[in-house]
Amino acid sequence: MDMIIDFPGGARVDAHFRGQTIATDQPPQGGGEDSAPMPFEVFLASIGTCAGIYILGFCRQRGIPTDGVRIVQRNNRNPFTGALEKVGLEIQVPPTFPKQYHSALIRSAELCLVKKTLENPPTFEIATTEVEAA
Repeated sequence: MDMIIDFPGGARVDAHFRGQTIATDQPPQGGGEDSAPMPFEVFLASIGTCAGIYILGFCRQRGIPTDGVRIVQRNNRNPFTGALEKVGLEIQVPPTFPKQYHSALIRSAELCLVKKTLENPPTFEIATTEVEAA
């Protein structure tokens, strides 16, 4: 899948694909207007939402309501480098959630493609090309 990344103004950078747009911006201290999440925040959110898709699918397949189910994602960064060192996903369920499925929820979340991609990262190729203005 190709994505088109463009620069609509200010510190905004948008990604376009499948008829969708993901907008990003920077906070004022980064020269932006804080009109959208920062790119790194979108990246972090993709981890928890991907795990959530697998949990949702598990519950749907078994007819288990997801009312009161949520994921708390804790992103721990190195205080010196700012690099992401650990991501914790806590799946919170209400007392009525079937206890026999607690470990299955964890296994479902572990199927997340974003998590698997981070565990086996792709290579990157970056190049420039010249194109005529549209």
